[in-house]
Amino acid sequence: MFKTMALGLAALLALWIGAGLGVVALSGSFEPSGRYIDIGGRKLRLVCAGPKSDLPVIWMEAGAWGLAADFAAIQQRLAAKGIRSCAYDRAGMGFSDPGPKPRDSAAVAADLAKLIAASGERGPFVFMAHSMAGQHIRQYAGQHPEQVAGLVLLEATTPEMAERPEAQKFLHRVQMVARASAIAGSLQLTKIAYYMGDRIGLPPQGQAEKRHAFVSGRHARTAAHEVMVWPQGAVQAAAVPLDPKWPVAVITAGNAELMAGWNVVRRAPERNSRAGYYENEPAAQHASLLGLTHSDAVLRGVDHVLAALAKTP
Repeated sequence: MFKTMALGLAALLALWIGAGLGVVALSGSFEPSGRYIDIGGRKLRLVCAGPKSDLPVIWMEAGAWGLAADFAAIQQRLAAKGIRSCAYDRAGMGFSDPGPKPRDSAAVAADLAKLIAASGERGPFVFMAHSMAGQHIRQYAGQHPEQVAGLVLLEATTPEMAERPEAQKFLHRVQMVARASAIAGSLQLTKIAYYMGDRIGLPPQGQAEKRHAFVSGRHARTAAHEVMVWPQGAVQAAAVPLDPKWPVAVITAGNAELMAGWNVVRRAPERNSRAGYYENEPAAQHASLLGLTHSDAVLRGVDHVLAALAKTP
């Protein structure tokens, strides 16, 4: 009986993997957008959109499991307003080369410094961070304050969130998911996810890039590693303060009452800013806040930061 069940499960697994490989193969050739920037023997994919102008460039950092494609809708909308933006894939994520471990906030900030220096984009920048990227950008901003004009934080973590009791339970659950996704990606079980729905609400190119990244075992393993070292990244980021002179917009999503405890900590950068702005988008979720349908609040946050900068003597 056990042997029969094992054979059946093996056959089902082979069918799953085969089906996934099949749908990816049938999708045809695919070319990611953007360009590849050498940061010293390895390359990171950079996607910039919008015209160059006197306005600051919006530099974007994706959250856990994320990549440049997460911002495709927002980049499209910013470009339509004449605002330039740049998003990228962190090392080992999406279409970028892997980088040395650990992939904590210190490593992300070090790579980002090299990428910006080699990109040809001129700062200071308005940095936009989604989710876990909040602590990466906190780390970078504290180390390179001369390159920071302002911040737009989207459902973003802060290092102080790690100190809350409920954060430990949440992190434990996320790390369990990360371990499972890394195993699934290594076994090619994620291939069938190629045609799963888009939870953000991205334009077609962004959808395709997201799907191709999510069927990658390397992407899954790197994302899992980033999540596992999240706590040490929080310690690193907490050691560097944010300058209260920077204008800060904090945008959250979903039921504000339900998330009140989290949002108290999320809003700390905005409350400590000389020109803070806060908005909650109740119709959006954590991911869909970045999409074509629910990103109006994000654009208002950008407008606030740019307006505050224009008033600065």
